[in-house]
Amino acid sequence: MKRNGTYRERQRYLCKDCRKSFNDISGTPLSGTHSPEKWMKYFLLMVENKGKSLPKIAVELDIHVATAFYWRHKILNALRSVGHATLCGIVESDETYVLESEKGKKGGIAHRKPRKRGGKAKKRGISDEQVSIVVALDRNGAIFSQIAGHGRVTASQINDVMGDLLHEEAVLCTDSATNYKSLAQQNNINHEVINVRTDGYVKKGIYHIQHVNRYHGELKYWLRRFDGVATRQVTF
Repeated sequence: MKRNGTYRERQRYLCKDCRKSFNDISGTPLSGTHSPEKWMKYFLLMVENKGKSLPKIAVELDIHVATAFYWRHKILNALRSVGHATLCGIVESDETYVLESEKGKKGGIAHRKPRKRGGKAKKRGISDEQVSIVVALDRNGAIFSQIAGHGRVTASQINDVMGDLLHEEAVLCTDSATNYKSLAQQNNINHEVINVRTDGYVKKGIYHIQHVNRYHGELKYWLRRFDGVATRQVTF
């Protein structure tokens, strides 16, 4: 590698083997953007107070709303590419449900009529109109959340999305749903079941699922402002 001049005051380099030219942000989310100095402010606006809307961010940073949309998806895609660390220690897990959305899909929706501004489910309770999001977090701050399927989540779906993330010495804390019991048995993980009727909200003074339930509430509060988020994007 050797220096290969500058472009817009940024040093460029040349690979001696493949003869390709690049700079220090090539291949990163910042690549191709014209105002990289605004990215830190953008990220702070995106997360502060559960996140500002794209039009408000566009006004504050003096960028086009389409640019704000493009930047947001570059950040989300970069976060997804990082992967998830192994969850260890006490791991709380539970699933939550959000209405399926085909927002932004080209070519129309085949299996139902389009909804306006997010819309509401036609069926009561949990049904195949909703997608299940499995959430797991440990007391060290590591968080995992991913769509598992439509309708009520099954043990095999939970195992598919998070079975490999649990450390062998982790203690899994869940409610009394049998699908998590099966997950713990398949992965030989210690399992503490929190039954509110018999144990209360906290078992043995340390085991509970209050952190993961709080995450569910914060996630849905954050999603509410968007009037429906495309299901393909609901992975964090």
